[in-house]
Amino acid sequence: MDLSEAKEGEEYIVKGVLTDDEELNAFLFSLGCYSGEPITVVTHRKGGCVVSIKDGRYNIDTDLAKAISI
Repeated sequence: MDLSEAKEGEEYIVKGVLTDDEELNAFLFSLGCYSGEPITVVTHRKGGCVVSIKDGRYNIDTDLAKAISI
């Protein structure tokens, strides 16, 4: 399952990031979004969703949400 299919308010564990873009992987890693870390979808929005990772909240688009496996 990917992040775009997650239920709002439920905590999930990131299984991996499915992308070949090294820059995107580095960006997500800097946010704390990597394998084994908890992630919560705060709300789904048109064109993306708001997620909570560690102590921060981030708005990510649908393509990025589909690349994050939970």
